[in-house]
Amino acid sequence: MAVLDTEQAYAAKRDAIVGQLGQLNAARDGGGIRLAKPNSNLFRTRQETGVRRLDVRTLNRVISVDREAGTAVVEGMTTYEELVDATLAFGLMPTVVPELATITIGGAVSGGGIEASSFRYGLVHETVIDMEVLLSDGRIVTAAPDNEFADLFFALPNSFGTLGYILKLTVRLVKVEPYVHVRHRRFARPGPYFEAIAAVTATGEFDGQPVDFMDGMVMGGQLYLTLGRFVPAAPYTSDYTWRRIYYRSVTTRREDFLSARDFIWRWDPDWFWCSKNFGLQNPVLRLLVGRWLLGSKPYWWLAKMERKLKLAQKVEPLRNRGETREAVIQDVQIPVDRAEEFLAFFRGQIRIEPVWICPTRAVDPEVRYPLYPLDPAQTYVNFGFWDSVPTPAGQAPNHVNRLLEGEVTRLGGRKGLYSHSFYSPEEFWELYDRAAYEAVKATYDPEGRLKDLYAKVVGGA
Repeated sequence: MAVLDTEQAYAAKRDAIVGQLGQLNAARDGGGIRLAKPNSNLFRTRQETGVRRLDVRTLNRVISVDREAGTAVVEGMTTYEELVDATLAFGLMPTVVPELATITIGGAVSGGGIEASSFRYGLVHETVIDMEVLLSDGRIVTAAPDNEFADLFFALPNSFGTLGYILKLTVRLVKVEPYVHVRHRRFARPGPYFEAIAAVTATGEFDGQPVDFMDGMVMGGQLYLTLGRFVPAAPYTSDYTWRRIYYRSVTTRREDFLSARDFIWRWDPDWFWCSKNFGLQNPVLRLLVGRWLLGSKPYWWLAKMERKLKLAQKVEPLRNRGETREAVIQDVQIPVDRAEEFLAFFRGQIRIEPVWICPTRAVDPEVRYPLYPLDPAQTYVNFGFWDSVPTPAGQAPNHVNRLLEGEVTRLGGRKGLYSHSFYSPEEFWELYDRAAYEAVKATYDPEGRLKDLYAKVVGGA
């Protein structure tokens, strides 16, 4: 069970961080400020020169869980693994839990977070009640949808720490049962598949049964839809934390039962399917290393070592006979009525499999998040794909990503900014509301101590 913090302990940690920020500001060495934290779920490189580190690693605890109100108060650098363990002890879970255990709740709000309950509850930031935010000048404000800092509350999602740092949040929880009954359904054609997604989003049911979770996968030319619902008892439970691999079960089983905790983290042991890049889906190696190298915690250590040693750059030319390849690591949101069109483009131009499918919608039609605007009348389908593709002869190294960005924009979609982006400034600000961003930036970071959003997510600052 997770260890809960106290408001007094939080206040002491917060005050120490404010003092640390004061020292960084007093130095006036012109360097940018970046958070020092134990892990990062970004897939894009960032500049390391001239960076000053604000150490927020102590803000990693749940402060309280209110069973009656269905809320939790949690520090910003707390991982979802810690938050889930704390809330499950009360028979509750966060309404939306991103798929990797190492993702922090502050990061999921400022950078975007989605999972299989998003068709009901929206993205992670739509489940937040209020946030305590550290501004670049050392002030602390509590931003909520109905107070004087409402503009900051709505602008923080997708701002990637360029407006302020989330120190503490109050988030909504939902009741859980001990088990999840999972149904996997295969579709041969995209049209009926996306129609089913739209229908479940509208009704909350599939084949007459309620649905608590919905996501899916494209693999082997087939489309798979996974529907999950809480149940109080199970005839058996499957274990995908070691020798068995969850995503493979989607293609071979029609139903399954998992404990609530194992269902929440079903994607984490193999980071969806990316463990194959390190050979960890080999049954012999998997048996030998046990659980030690499975899960998002060791994955980020392996990824960090890979970036340091640049093994892929040495091996890829040999494995691919000198062929150059382009990393295409993206999540994009496409309106469901254009999803079939996007999939046709994707299969013709990108050709990566598997692809994760996860629907979402804007929950409150009266609310607008200017840096991640979604049409409240529309259901969106998240396509997640993480691999590399051959670089066409004579094309720029980022050709495929640019092609993808153009198609997402054409179809009225949005893409996550945790990975590489190649937009021009004009393209970027047309999508992400420059006027709204600059107005909030001028209010809460008037001296520009924090990075500009475009410079950070496209320029790698």
